[in-house]
Amino acid sequence: MQQKQTFLNDNINHSVIANMTSPQLRALCRELRGCILRTVMKNGGHLASNLGTVELTVALHYVYDVGGRDRILWDVGHQAYAHKLLTGRYSQFSTLRSRGGISGFCRRSESPADAFISGHSSTSVSAAYGIAEAMRLKGEDGAVAAVIGDGALTGGMAYEGLNNAGKTAANLTLVLNDNAMSISKSTGALARYLAQIRSTKRYYVAKERFRSVLAAVPLVGKRLEHAVRSAKNIIKDAMYDSSNLFENLGFTYIGPVNGHDIEDLIEALSVAKLMRKPCVVHVFTQKGKGYKPAEENPGEYHAGAKNGGAVGKTEVNLACGESYSEVFGRELARLGCSDGRICAITAAMKYATGLNYFRNACAPRFFDTGIAEQHSVTFAAGLAAEGMLPVFAVYSTFLQRGFDQIIHDCAIENTHIVLAIDRAGFVGEDGETHQGVFDVPMLRLIPNTTVYSPASAEELRACLKRAIYDTGGIACVRYPKGAETVSQCALGRAALLPARDIFYSGKRSATLAVTYGRISAGLAQAAEKAGADMLRLVKIHPLPENVLGIAMGYDRIVFFEEGSLNGGVGEGLSAALAQAGYRGRVECVGVSGGFVPAASVAEQLEMYRLDEENMLEILRN
Repeated sequence: MQQKQTFLNDNINHSVIANMTSPQLRALCRELRGCILRTVMKNGGHLASNLGTVELTVALHYVYDVGGRDRILWDVGHQAYAHKLLTGRYSQFSTLRSRGGISGFCRRSESPADAFISGHSSTSVSAAYGIAEAMRLKGEDGAVAAVIGDGALTGGMAYEGLNNAGKTAANLTLVLNDNAMSISKSTGALARYLAQIRSTKRYYVAKERFRSVLAAVPLVGKRLEHAVRSAKNIIKDAMYDSSNLFENLGFTYIGPVNGHDIEDLIEALSVAKLMRKPCVVHVFTQKGKGYKPAEENPGEYHAGAKNGGAVGKTEVNLACGESYSEVFGRELARLGCSDGRICAITAAMKYATGLNYFRNACAPRFFDTGIAEQHSVTFAAGLAAEGMLPVFAVYSTFLQRGFDQIIHDCAIENTHIVLAIDRAGFVGEDGETHQGVFDVPMLRLIPNTTVYSPASAEELRACLKRAIYDTGGIACVRYPKGAETVSQCALGRAALLPARDIFYSGKRSATLAVTYGRISAGLAQAAEKAGADMLRLVKIHPLPENVLGIAMGYDRIVFFEEGSLNGGVGEGLSAALAQAGYRGRVECVGVSGGFVPAASVAEQLEMYRLDEENMLEILRN
């Protein structure tokens, strides 16, 4: 029996792919899907989006000399697994999203084939424009392609990029990967047919020849060419009803193209590259293509958890029930049902942040802004200015995008909004671009801002209520990814007492251990074993008034912080103690410089000495 031919290896590249036949290209696509599916089911990662872009990726690598003179950028980057497999990382692919392994997103530091860092959405157009202009200015004869999804195109930065990139003289192609909605207005069967004709090499070559013939006619050639071009544009505008956004911004529009037809994709991308000017290739794809469960439910299979689960299902070792996101979402829905002033806002993450419960219960007061965190903050401020109680649920890493709006549109006039900051602290395998370690230093800079950091699900409910009703200005409640552990459940029972800013267990030993949030349960165990006293903060900014009085009585204070030490709560306490004349020793343990790499949350806690064993060792020394 003849052995089946395989194509995936570390040496596959543009020159190999460009010499493949159509059957071989389709076989390569099947191999890529199988490899992605096996790896994601084992390691976790983004599944449906990667399965949906396999043919598109192969076509891009057929047309573009990636790693050579051409560049490909991936917006967000969570659909670039096939790209990694085609650029010398096949043998490393089993390490995807693991400690010391390859990233789940694009990194220039990982491979020269990754033209730009990715992780947050809507950046690819601006970056591709910059890269294309740089190549043009240096006289390099290369082409740039940026793949952006219809979801990322809801982000305002994408439009800022489009507004500028359409003016470039560089060889720049934007590939719109459309798997959910139609960007352009429906134009009918004839217009679609004309668009398909315009997307062929034969049309392009014929057009160029015709233009050359006209231009060569003595005396009147240029005027004839101009007249024909004007007539063509009048007909085209009538057919398109002047509704193609991209052409209005200076791009040549090619499409729509079947995103799972290799031959059609290669044809359209080749035309765009030949044109050597700003083009948009509009591609329709199906999320989860090739794996039926993901095709039928792409939302659930947007990402896969380790060992074959879908993200969102509670991890086995976190046995206390719902995730923090679900706890938040259900509690906000409960409060919203009894108070018509409460509004909920999400930036295209309704299910991930738990706001689906509020949407089901209070639909008229639920707002999905798309990928637009900056707009979401200012929109919340507008609601608050008219007496509503807006709650914006957002991942810590994405809140960074609304920094100016928090200062300018909320803090200056002490406008009351609530920020529900999900995925605070370490988030695990998503790597550097997604860790929630900068929100505390960022928010501590801003006047009129209060930050709560609950250590359990029950405390999260209490803090949310305090943030909405008992706190002025910007009220923030930050909580981690995942669900609480059994030991965190025990901390939750303390939260059933009247609301408190701190919890202090003082026997007046020589050492005081201080922390907040998720790692509190582990520190409580470590402090007890080490014979140290413990102070747990619930309100972490501004520091509660009684904290300083407690801390001044100890010879040694150790502050454990699951976040950046630069600008963190520990740094603030150290400065306050120094100002008050404290003469003891202060140590801060946490993220000191650099970015947190991909690893499991447990590994990250160990790396930064925030697990129980390491905290015990520190307290004993």
